[in-house]
Amino acid sequence: MNVIGKRRWWFTLSLVLILPGVISLGVWGLRYGIDFKGGQEIEIAGNTNQNSAQQLVTSDGGHDVTATTSGTDFVVRFTTVSGQNAVDVHNKISADLTAHGLREVSYQSIGQTVSHDIKKNALIAILLASIAIVIYIAFAFRNAPPPVSPWSFGVCAIIAMLHDALFVIGVFSLLGHFAGVEVDSLFVTAVLTVIGFSVHDTIVVFDRIRENLRRYNKPFDVIVNESIIETFVRSINTSLTVVITLLALYLFGGDSIKEFVLALLLGIISGTYSSIFNASPMLVVWNNHKIKKAARPEKTTKTPAKA
Repeated sequence: MNVIGKRRWWFTLSLVLILPGVISLGVWGLRYGIDFKGGQEIEIAGNTNQNSAQQLVTSDGGHDVTATTSGTDFVVRFTTVSGQNAVDVHNKISADLTAHGLREVSYQSIGQTVSHDIKKNALIAILLASIAIVIYIAFAFRNAPPPVSPWSFGVCAIIAMLHDALFVIGVFSLLGHFAGVEVDSLFVTAVLTVIGFSVHDTIVVFDRIRENLRRYNKPFDVIVNESIIETFVRSINTSLTVVITLLALYLFGGDSIKEFVLALLLGIISGTYSSIFNASPMLVVWNNHKIKKAARPEKTTKTPAKA
């Protein structure tokens, strides 16, 4: 299996996978839930169904109403339009629930200021995690033998990680536009988890590359390709066990965690692919560029002879 020799194919496939999502992000963005845009959430228990719970909240003044199941209960999220008093809408819903023999289990309201802070903190968390990962990997691989530099391991791992994050976020942008799927704080948790899993899988391959560089005197691209083959089965088996578990959760879990599990599922699959077919081939590209740059003759400037 010549993974490195076909690296341009893998890079092209990655571009095809993430480009629609990136375009969707630029055109439509994400469909934010109440965690990011503000709103109310009420959990309803009793003899009703998803559509009836949604219609009840809508009739009492709720807007952008979505309802999901949580066990035997229903979680209804909604917003209020300008000029409406959120407390009055909540009181009206509570009275209507009692009249229909239903029970309010919990209620929470998130204001615009809080939702803005959550969005900002989520971006900061992803940025800081990326920087910390680069520094950590560069430090962990500081004793890597030539021709690679420690920073090349860190940067290539981050590029592969960003590929996975962009893929997941892009898919949810498309789902938000075409299927009305919203993202909330659980989605941020899923993205951060995907980042961690992606880097973990990449480091396994990188560590084998480092070992083989010390063990064999072969061309760099040959060592990288052999290292990928040696860790291929382990990477697939590890990811497959996680994917099977997540599939079970997605199919049989409640609606309240469906999007969270879907984000993890997409990220784990993408992370396994990028660790094998993106991160390590990028090391070869980095190294080849370094060799070509070193082989270029230095430009010399001629000084005019004195008369």
